[in-house]
Amino acid sequence: MSNQFIFFFSALGAFNGLLLSGYFAYNAKKKKFSNYFLSFLFLVLSIRVIKSVFFYFNPHLSNIFIQIGLSACILIGPFLYLFLKSNVDNKKSKWLIHILPYLTIISIGGILYPYVDHRAVWSKWIVKAIYWQWFLYIVLSFQYILPILKKIKAKESLKKIDVWHLSIYLGTFLIWLAYYIAAYTSYIVGALSFTFILYLIALLLIFKSSKESTFFQEKEKYKNKEIDMDTLDLIGHNLSIIVNKELYLKPNFTLDEAAKELNVTKHLLSQYLNVILGKSFTNLINEYRIEKAKKLLETENNLSVEGIGYESGFNSKSTFFTTFKKMTGKTPAQYQKMPVK
Repeated sequence: MSNQFIFFFSALGAFNGLLLSGYFAYNAKKKKFSNYFLSFLFLVLSIRVIKSVFFYFNPHLSNIFIQIGLSACILIGPFLYLFLKSNVDNKKSKWLIHILPYLTIISIGGILYPYVDHRAVWSKWIVKAIYWQWFLYIVLSFQYILPILKKIKAKESLKKIDVWHLSIYLGTFLIWLAYYIAAYTSYIVGALSFTFILYLIALLLIFKSSKESTFFQEKEKYKNKEIDMDTLDLIGHNLSIIVNKELYLKPNFTLDEAAKELNVTKHLLSQYLNVILGKSFTNLINEYRIEKAKKLLETENNLSVEGIGYESGFNSKSTFFTTFKKMTGKTPAQYQKMPVK
């Protein structure tokens, strides 16, 4: 009975992984290309898990199936990296350089050293190399998770897409860890962990869901209101006016005032900042103020730290100190003591 439960739950995760793979492949045609990477990530994870489940309950499983299951692991790391990179960078990724070399290597290796005739080679060298390559891509992917961790540290609220990316990353890492330590625990742990993590992610997202957002994707605030290229260029070029005129030094400088200076509507400016630059108006102005404060801390000896905050456009000492520490990782006093570069 216990074996039946283990088989059911471990196979259930693999089956649902295949369903999710199909869902994201279909969804990518309509929305985001990055979902293709997510689709293939679920696919190769599911293939690996299916191999584990059937091999655990049938040790005489066909060797070619075992080889396919193990080989699929070589693409888990690259697809994780490509998914996170394509979502964060919003640039066209050169994904082939992360896929074709590994497909070529594992295909040639599988032909020259088929699992059926070289089990020792696979166990001692090939599988270990695949797991370490998988881990290397987990490390490379961390750069796209770091901003989310900084938000958590700063006690900022996370967007649903942040939770989704963090869940996918941690889930993939935990599955890698489960397989890596399987020799010290149980071979089926990796498959069970996939099922557990899959449902944990789903529950997490369901609890965080709201009427305003769709599953696995933030609702686009400015959907169907794209800015034309001429307006984009105009706003991008005119943003320098705020810096050149040092308008940010005005403590109560507002979005309305900025929009009038740039000769655009308040809505267009807000949309540009949120969608193109990925930051709010307040964050942008605070960045300008902190840069000003850093220059004053390096050059002014006659002003107190509090005075420098006021000179930089902040209307209170606490706001200045909190914002400065958040953006630089140091207090104004600590920054002032640093050697000038």
